[in-house]
Parts: sequence; structure tokens; C-alpha cells
Amino acid sequence: MARDGRYRVPFRRRRLGVTNYYKRRKMILSGKPRLVIRKTIKHIIAQIVKANPQGDETIIGLSSKVLAKKYGWLGDCSNTAAAYLTGLIIGYKARLKGIEEVVPDIGLHRPTRGSKVFAVIKGALDAGLKVPCSPEVLPSEDRISGKHIEDYAKYLLEKDPSLYERQFSQYLKRGLRPENLVSHFTEVKSKIISKYESLLSKKQS
Repeated sequence: MARDGRYRVPFRRRRLGVTNYYKRRKMILSGKPRLVIRKTIKHIIAQIVKANPQGDETIIGLSSKVLAKKYGWLGDCSNTAAAYLTGLIIGYKARLKGIEEVVPDIGLHRPTRGSKVFAVIKGALDAGLKVPCSPEVLPSEDRISGKHIEDYAKYLLEKDPSLYERQFSQYLKRGLRPENLVSHFTEVKSKIISKYESLLSKKQS
């Protein structure tokens, strides 16, 4: 509660840890749509949002669930590879809507170098969308492709097969051997690029 005249009660959404109003004001004043990135335990969510006097308008919205449903992704929908592929899709979808530049909105996520939120931005950049972001914070190609997971799976398979089975039970249940994750990632990425490059070519012709 406010104790004296100098104390100002923060806005409710800031108290709840939902909105950073200082950053939000700067993004709105830019006049550009926002690439909103949020994480849940199981999925990555990406949206293209435009601020209006009546409230935010979501122009495009998608979850990493679409990777499994439409593109045959068999890996986890919450890892760095899934975050990148989600960013790749929303980047292409934005360009199909005539949006060429956005500002990133990572909410209250800590801007950690190489994190999943920056993997989404990397995907959007690779789709041709302009997003102001320092290259130093973007994850490496090995990280994006899941090579670290693949290498760990190979190590476990050789050293402790029973732990391998337990650690990667969900991968195996979905029909993906984790030691083949990089090639599977490349296959799904190529499928996404092929689809949307074709749609962009048709739009421009």
C-alpha cells in the first residue's frame, strides 16, 4: 500500500510481472509492429502485434504446436530448434502480409545471450524480416539445429543406453532418434522455406 505522498503504486500489470511499461512505451512510439515472443513450459508463442488507440491488434499469431501439426516436427516444441523454426514461420507470414520490419518485444524475459527468445528473432531474420537485434546475442547455428542435443544423445547411447532410453523417451515415442535431430531439423526447415518462398514468389509475380 502507499505509505506517503512520495510513494507511487505501480500499475497492476507491472506488479504482476506482466508488462514493462517503460519498454512498451518505447516500442509503441517506434510506430512499427511488435514481434511479441513468449514462452510456456511446453511451447513457444510468437505474434505480430500492432498498437491501436483501442488496444493491441494481433495481426499474426502462432505457437510452436504448428510445427508438429503441419510440418512433421518430432522434436520438443519448447527447445531452441523449435523456437527458431517458429520464428522462421512468423517471419515469412509477416512478409506475406506486407510487413517488412518489426521491433522485438520479449516482455519480462531476461535478455540472455543465445536464449530461445533470440532464436525466434534469428528465425524471423532468416525469413527476411527486419528486426533490430545485435548479432552477438543470437544463438549459433549448432545451437539452433540442436547439435548439442544430438551430441549428448550419441554420448549417452554409447555410455549408458538405459539412461539414453529414459532421457529421450518422448523423442523415441514420437519416432525420432535424438542422434538424428540435426538432419530432422534441416528437413523441417527446408520444408518451411520451400513453402513460403513459393508463396512469396506467387505474390510478387
